[in-house]
Amino acid sequence: MLLDGAIVIMAYLLGSFSSAVVICRLMQLPDPRTLGSGNPGATNVLRHGGKKAAILTLLFDTLKGVIAVLFAKLLTDNVNVISLATLAVFLGHLYPIFFGFRGGKGVATALGALLALIWPVGLMALATWLLIAFGLGYSSLAALTAALLTPIYVFFISDIWQYVLMSGVMSLLLIWRHRSNIRNLIAGKETKIGRK
Repeated sequence: MLLDGAIVIMAYLLGSFSSAVVICRLMQLPDPRTLGSGNPGATNVLRHGGKKAAILTLLFDTLKGVIAVLFAKLLTDNVNVISLATLAVFLGHLYPIFFGFRGGKGVATALGALLALIWPVGLMALATWLLIAFGLGYSSLAALTAALLTPIYVFFISDIWQYVLMSGVMSLLLIWRHRSNIRNLIAGKETKIGRK
């Protein structure tokens, strides 16, 4: 029981590492929380810090999801604990304890966690995001579409109901975190990828 709790806590703490903020500080760029959408994520970093900073942010945000879930799977075969660890790393990114609970929207971290949890689902979510993002040019719309479809992917690929439930909760949180983007999409004011 103690180990189970430690796995979940460590996943949350790993998720709380804000790649965007740390990378921008190291590269002497403005804090992404003070610019544009105020979101410490790869898209906002791309708009205000350039491609290199955005790629590094995307990489590390994805990696922390992968590492947290692989670590949980290595230490336990309890699907409840693995599900909670997957959700915890995602929540850490959304509400990081080290950065005043002001985190990103969680797309890259969710992707990394899904790739480590059920890799076909992760690949399907990534393919969905790429199709919409590069087809229509909106990162937010791509994330929303992938979020809506991911629990369905999990349902058909995995027979573990805990994973289906966890992916549903993550999807609802992703949609909630994109509520301003939803308003902008409806109003025709959403910024396309790469545009400031």
